[in-house]
Amino acid sequence: MRTYELLSIIKPNIDSEEYDKLVEKIEDAIKNLDGKVLSTDKMGRKKLSYDIKDYRDGYFCVHNFEMAPEQVAKFNRQLRLNENIIRLMLLETTTKVKA
Repeated sequence: MRTYELLSIIKPNIDSEEYDKLVEKIEDAIKNLDGKVLSTDKMGRKKLSYDIKDYRDGYFCVHNFEMAPEQVAKFNRQLRLNENIIRLMLLETTTKVKA
């Protein structure tokens, strides 16, 4: 298992209830792929530096989780198919120890 960090920007035109459901759906997707959610940080609505898909702001959310490397491609594909996510960044945060 490796540790990952997901930053997602969600469309600003959804209400807070839909935003919470989408965050929960992302967590469920991690768990369905045998991952483990370590933390979730709902950063709220923020202004974007530049327009993304004609949006000037969006809801930001950061997930830290553990997942097997083989499952990450499936997870990334599921996220990209979601219409409410306008941008995402998935990073591996596992530190490597030098011998």
